[in-house]
Amino acid sequence: MKTAFIGLGVMGYPMAGHLKAAGHEVSVFNRSPEKARRWAVEHGGAAFETVEETVAGCDLIVLCVGDDDDVRGVVARALPAMSKGAVIVDHTTTSATVAREMADLAAQSGCFFIDAPVSGGQAGAVNGQLTIMAGGDAAAFARIEPVINAYAKAIRRMGEVGTGQLTKMCNQIAIAGLVQGVAEALHFAKRAGLPTDDVLAAISKGAAQSWQMENRWATMAQGKFDFGFAVDWMRKDLGIALEEAGRNGANLESTAMIDQFYAEVQAMGGHRWDTSSLVARLET
Repeated sequence: MKTAFIGLGVMGYPMAGHLKAAGHEVSVFNRSPEKARRWAVEHGGAAFETVEETVAGCDLIVLCVGDDDDVRGVVARALPAMSKGAVIVDHTTTSATVAREMADLAAQSGCFFIDAPVSGGQAGAVNGQLTIMAGGDAAAFARIEPVINAYAKAIRRMGEVGTGQLTKMCNQIAIAGLVQGVAEALHFAKRAGLPTDDVLAAISKGAAQSWQMENRWATMAQGKFDFGFAVDWMRKDLGIALEEAGRNGANLESTAMIDQFYAEVQAMGGHRWDTSSLVARLET
């Protein structure tokens, strides 16, 4: 499929590479043009300096940008240059509201918009092992699913537009609670004088097991946070979830509290630290 990929950050850069490696014709755009040119040299695709040039004649336009306003801006520029029937797949984590807005705009141009946030972090993007939760037209989703499968280990359509983003909110709510739980368990183990490696070996194969425990316990114990999903990004995502909860009446007491814990980590200078840095505020 002739595909445009817009947004070559730590996630988008390797994701676009997987599309090219799978045999798709890929054109790319990034706000910093030098990164797009570097990607084109590395992967053999085409780099353009405007959104309009990038999407012209493409069947699929993939977005992996920053936030709601970034998505709005890119879609506004892309739609007039898109072919009728083309599909926009947005991997940005945004509000469900903006997903519905963009779907309405796309429909007015005879195009489709699918919200498809991802989970799996930079490692998942590099290894083509992302989990994708999508919302949008069923027929349009069926067309693009085999394409985006190039960088996914699991893809599920959750329903109509917006349901992908709502599912991603569930994902981030669950992760926040898990990370805080692991942080407190590790902090308690240290204060109790227990060997942290042995504690991990003892509890990680039972009911306490989680991806966060298996992959972050050791680095949390060492105070290493210069990698992974940044605290700033997590606060953005939790803010979206809390705002949505204000609309639908969901009670997110723990999530709201953990969001404030992350604010404390930011105040410690941890804006770009991995989300597992929640333990740092306990150790300070």
